[in-house]
Amino acid sequence: MDIKIIPGKLNGEVIIPPSKSLSHRAIIAGAMAKGKSSVTNLIMSDDIEATIEAMEALGVSISKGEHEVEIEGTGTLVRKKSTINCRESGSTVRFLVPISLLAEGEVKFIGEGRLAKRPLTTFFNIFNDFDVKYERGEDYLPLTIKGKLTGGRYKMKGNVSSQFITGLMYTLPKLKEDSVIEITTPLESIGYVDLTLDMLKKSGIEIENRDYREFHIKGNQEFKPVNYRVEGDYSQGAFWMVAATLGARLDCIGLEKESLQGDKEILDIITKMGGTVKNTAKGLTSEFTKTKGAVIDLSQCPDLGPIVTVMASVSEGETRIVNAQRLRIKESDRITAMVTELNKVGADITETEDGMIIRGVKKLKGGAKVSSWNDHRIAMAMAVASTQCEEPIIIEGAESVKKSYPHFWEHFKQLGGKVEVL
Repeated sequence: MDIKIIPGKLNGEVIIPPSKSLSHRAIIAGAMAKGKSSVTNLIMSDDIEATIEAMEALGVSISKGEHEVEIEGTGTLVRKKSTINCRESGSTVRFLVPISLLAEGEVKFIGEGRLAKRPLTTFFNIFNDFDVKYERGEDYLPLTIKGKLTGGRYKMKGNVSSQFITGLMYTLPKLKEDSVIEITTPLESIGYVDLTLDMLKKSGIEIENRDYREFHIKGNQEFKPVNYRVEGDYSQGAFWMVAATLGARLDCIGLEKESLQGDKEILDIITKMGGTVKNTAKGLTSEFTKTKGAVIDLSQCPDLGPIVTVMASVSEGETRIVNAQRLRIKESDRITAMVTELNKVGADITETEDGMIIRGVKKLKGGAKVSSWNDHRIAMAMAVASTQCEEPIIIEGAESVKKSYPHFWEHFKQLGGKVEVL
């Protein structure tokens, strides 16, 4: 689907969708418990549907409502289906690969889009160490695995996706033996690990965190049922917070001020670049400010990369985005994607190996057709960029937002965005 956006200011209030990261974690926690669990305030995006279907493939009974699920777990996973389709969800495949080994028999993981090219080498190294049999395709998927994990010491680098760590943290407590996850280099995306530890604690699972260098996990633990309401997603709210900083009048409703989400960092980034974040009676907002360039380290919050790039493109002076290598292995190469598409509409950005150098301009020109790269965050970032353009832009592949935020264009229009489907 291609859409045309006529530049204009946004105004109003927006209910921020629930955290996709917490939704995945809560659904899996409930599915691994014995008894009834409920997870509410969900959006049935493609990624969340993929995780629900994956847990059903492991024998868990899940009833879906419009914005909630009821889960009936037995405390034991069984192989109900031999193939798990993770669609395009990196969280689903990396969480479920180790979890699936708790069930007997062979399982095949498949995916769509760029998911097949997103690295799984960390798990392959673990499989080799623990004698788990696996076969992979030309890319990382399809992946067929068979075997059992046992307790022991699991080593991995800290600059890989925290999703690998989360998958193991859900799996290792169910083994008979005790285990240790050893992080051999400084840990990135600590916020996501904190979300996992907090959700597991709510589920009755104890993990000893030794300064994010080692995680000690007792075996023979049991998950307790959860009744959990998912809080608003800072990674999605970031698009609206930046829009407000750049001139929109928006109240963002549903963001928890004391949230553990790593992407809450957007508030500090806005402040660092000269913006002003305010609490209102309705929620959070950021006042319109002439922002200034800064050095932005994205090692702990890579998903903020696309929208921070938009803000930097119209900020005074130079912004350097650093330590953002993992942007290259998301749904698209988000460094190349943002440089390519923003430069089409008048930005001045140079790509580096681990980030970007952005020389701010007063206004974006627009008047171009840009691609979403089939990446939800690129599409949403370019929508916010359109509000800073002098001329309309056309976004190809606008339907990519369904991966995480199916109602994004509906919300954009409700806030005054002028969108025409071509």
